[in-house]
Amino acid sequence: MSRRNHRPEVGSEWLGVRRLRPARPIFRFPDVIYRLIFWLVLQRMDAERAHALASRALAFIHGPLRLGGCLGVALRPRDPGLHIKALGHTFRSPLGAAAGVDKCASWFESLGALGFGFVEVGTITGRPQEANPRPRVARLLRERGLVNRLGFPNPGAEEASRRLARRTGALVVGANVGRSRETALGGASDDYRRTVRGLAANSDYLVLNVSSPNTPGLAALQEVGLLRQLVGAVRAELQALDLVVPTLLKIGPDLSDTEIDDIADLALELKLDGIVATNTTLSRDGVTLGAGSGFLLSGGISGRPLQRRALEVLERLYARAGNDLVLVSVGGIETAEDAWERVLAGATLLEAYTAFVYGGPLWPRSINAGLSRKLRASGAPSLQSLVGAGASARSRPAFA
Repeated sequence: MSRRNHRPEVGSEWLGVRRLRPARPIFRFPDVIYRLIFWLVLQRMDAERAHALASRALAFIHGPLRLGGCLGVALRPRDPGLHIKALGHTFRSPLGAAAGVDKCASWFESLGALGFGFVEVGTITGRPQEANPRPRVARLLRERGLVNRLGFPNPGAEEASRRLARRTGALVVGANVGRSRETALGGASDDYRRTVRGLAANSDYLVLNVSSPNTPGLAALQEVGLLRQLVGAVRAELQALDLVVPTLLKIGPDLSDTEIDDIADLALELKLDGIVATNTTLSRDGVTLGAGSGFLLSGGISGRPLQRRALEVLERLYARAGNDLVLVSVGGIETAEDAWERVLAGATLLEAYTAFVYGGPLWPRSINAGLSRKLRASGAPSLQSLVGAGASARSRPAFA
């Protein structure tokens, strides 16, 4: 019997459709301070430099200052109703840091202390790789988005694996695996095998990134014939290593509906563990690029401009696969309401990047707290019991 048939029936009272009293606004001094710092300082700083500065500061607080434990006590989610059991692990929260936040596997424990339930490091390649030439990152302040053409800057699989091996806590950490820039499409399978060989032993799960728009030709690997070959090669490598590591695909938002269906069907056929949806988009619909920003026409956009399409892709994947695949939704999740909507639409896990940049270090805690409030108001026993409940409810009569 499929996992889809094991989800308990969910009544409308669990969907958060009842009219609730609006929550009283809470003045949070640290939130206000971060917003002031962002608007007065960080937004005037190069986006890439600001990201590096923030990651080093948090790594310093967690490492040399040894304040990571204090951060964790204050910020980690403590509501057992948010716990998610998936991919052979228990996640403290469904909210994770998406690939790209910790490209080099250098501050994942700091991110966990801020309240993320898991971190997906990378993208990691077999050998160390530099970023694409500057300029390569910019903020889209009006749209609350980011546009980047970084590529996959990372220290290589062996060094990333050493860093992962040194972790001390229970944080779930996955590795996003990509094709090296210099590797031709025909050599992709061997290239992914090399990276998996270096990373798998110290990764809680693996994500095969076949959709970044910033590595030429990478998105071609989303064709089902090439995907089948790639998954077979990775599985052969894991078997040779005598390892069982959950394996997922990360797909892009610019696929057609038919292509999304084909990938979902292939994932079910091959019994993959899940799909991460979606990567950044090449679409510029609704986005205003200023004068002199022509270089950004080739980069991928994340954040609010991706919100609608990411939800559409999630809904399509869930309609196709139900709970037989772990669906990780990423793209445009900014509020607890957004996160709640994705869970009801079929996401077992959630990931964020851009909203964390705009929201600051207390943003994960805010999302977790909002989800806890919505869970209590719904009357459901756990957030996991609500995965896909909204998709089922769409075929039912509306409730007042």
